[in-house]
Amino acid sequence: MPRNETTEAVTQEKYDAAKITVLKGLEAVRKRPAMYIGDVGARGLHHLVYEVVDNAVDEAMAGHCTEIEVTLKADGSAEIFDNGRGIPVDLHKTEGVSALQVVMTILHAGGKFDKQSYKVSGGLHGVGVSVVNALSQWCTVEVCRDGKLYQQSYRNGEPDAPVKRTGKCDQRGTRVRFMPDPEVFKTTQFNFDTVCTRLRELAFLNSGLKITARDECHPDEEKSVKVFLYKGGLVEFVKYLDENRVALHPQPITFSGERENVYVDVALQYNDSYNENIFTYVNNIYTLEGGTHLSGFKGALTRTLNNYALKNGIFKNEKSTLAGEDTREGLTVVLSVKVPEPQFEGQTKTRLGNSEVKGIVESIVGERLAEHFDEHPGIARRIIEKCTAAARARDAARKAK
Repeated sequence: MPRNETTEAVTQEKYDAAKITVLKGLEAVRKRPAMYIGDVGARGLHHLVYEVVDNAVDEAMAGHCTEIEVTLKADGSAEIFDNGRGIPVDLHKTEGVSALQVVMTILHAGGKFDKQSYKVSGGLHGVGVSVVNALSQWCTVEVCRDGKLYQQSYRNGEPDAPVKRTGKCDQRGTRVRFMPDPEVFKTTQFNFDTVCTRLRELAFLNSGLKITARDECHPDEEKSVKVFLYKGGLVEFVKYLDENRVALHPQPITFSGERENVYVDVALQYNDSYNENIFTYVNNIYTLEGGTHLSGFKGALTRTLNNYALKNGIFKNEKSTLAGEDTREGLTVVLSVKVPEPQFEGQTKTRLGNSEVKGIVESIVGERLAEHFDEHPGIARRIIEKCTAAARARDAARKAK
């Protein structure tokens, strides 16, 4: 029988400790970037901006920041400034370097683990800004604290020199500027409208926070500067989402509540369309795939509408009930929850996993929605009539099939 030399070579190849590779520092991020930012296409590229902006919004939620500025520079870089407290620059006792360098160059390092500096935050794992740094050709950070300006620069995540004091300043805060690495990303060109969509969301979710976006790549265009500032919060968000639809009731229904340190904020409105439009957020992070907070909301909505209809004799047939899909037809809702210890599925945080949040959201939404319907029976009846029509149409389609 002829000897298979290739198979023999593979079999005899030694697999020992020398074959075990240890990726140090930020090497792991550059080796497997999609693990941290989702992908290396346009979505992952824009995620870099969102990671830095989310840190600034965490400062705003903690009550230390009122303004954020995002600028897409003419050279292709992005710059984010916030007037928060500024990243600490004093010596980190364990690491032996400035706290700024620790935050920018070490994974799982940050101020959001002890829940003292930030009670709730979108940043959780201490990898956000260090990942941005790792996936950038170059990055510079300026910090203004106590009237003093500090600066540090990096290349591919590595500091060029220690943090140094460069002068004085009169406005506190942090300024991060970075150039995405073309060796990592398929495209390095930011889209201004894409960035603005996220910034607009954040302004709606954080009433009174001013966010300014500038596009220096196309400075001559009419809308190269946009300012997002909404005092009405989620109500304005729902109105914006429904601006091209005919509302079933004049004002969005809005309510909030807090239980077990979980804060729930909801705004919803029914319109004449047949689609559901549901946006869910946890600590300002958009949860694209929903999670336990969305399950809680859906359960409470269906149960509350059915209970109200039965109690008030709206159903012609006592055995009638509305299915979940019937209660969401023509519904636009923004659900925002603040959770001290959210458990997301993955670093990109598209789905919430905390089991306790489901019950909390369900009880708050059920109670507040029932109160609203009792106080506004006309609106409740109009909504249930629309849901009942959806149920009839669904039943007719099933029978026809």
